[in-house]
Amino acid sequence: MSPRRTWATARRVLQQLAHDPRTVGLLLLFPSVLMMLLRYVLDSPQRFGASAPALIGIFPFTIMFLVTSVVTLRERRDGTLERLMTMPLGRLDLLLGYGLAFGLAALAQVGLVVLVTVTWLGLDVAGPLWLLALVAALDALLGTALGLLGSAFARSEFQAVQFMPLVVMPQVLLCGLFVPRESMSPVLEAVSAVFPLSYAVEGVNRIAAGTNQDLPRDLGIVAAAAVLALGLGAVTLRRKSA
Repeated sequence: MSPRRTWATARRVLQQLAHDPRTVGLLLLFPSVLMMLLRYVLDSPQRFGASAPALIGIFPFTIMFLVTSVVTLRERRDGTLERLMTMPLGRLDLLLGYGLAFGLAALAQVGLVVLVTVTWLGLDVAGPLWLLALVAALDALLGTALGLLGSAFARSEFQAVQFMPLVVMPQVLLCGLFVPRESMSPVLEAVSAVFPLSYAVEGVNRIAAGTNQDLPRDLGIVAAAAVLALGLGAVTLRRKSA
């Protein structure tokens, strides 16, 4: 692993993203647009305040998973990854470079959605905003890592999108957004405890409520899941395009 090669990979990905305004718009603006839509659909500060903290974590996670898996798969399909792997570039350098590039994009995305939600849309957050942004950013990084991992098993962009119902939707349904996890059946609660998104949602809800109980555990689980996904992605990264 070489920090110089990792940063060179990240810089190349960022330069490519900068020349793709549609992807940049999806990454940076779409979560904020969804939050604004939710605010005016609910048309109630109380109802918005009950669901918005969880969605600050869910929207970046979902969008980063989708964009990362599709962009990475596109580079594999075009032969870019295959050419890079012929160079003296380790798999971990490559995956960390992609993770760093999309992670920086995720930080900008989360910063914007938190700013819009708290200032313009009037979400009342009892805890520190930087801590809320930190949890949401870790969750976006988790989506990035899972997207990189999922792209290793897809042969087309359509197959990459098909991983959404498999990887993302079960976590969204069981993370506590619709029904508190403790109110679920024992089987579903046990399954939800395996999903890292559950702990990200719990973390942002704790910060919004002004309590930090079990927050270090939540942060640790989300970060560990992201690191594990990146490690598995490095192991499963193919040297040849499918």
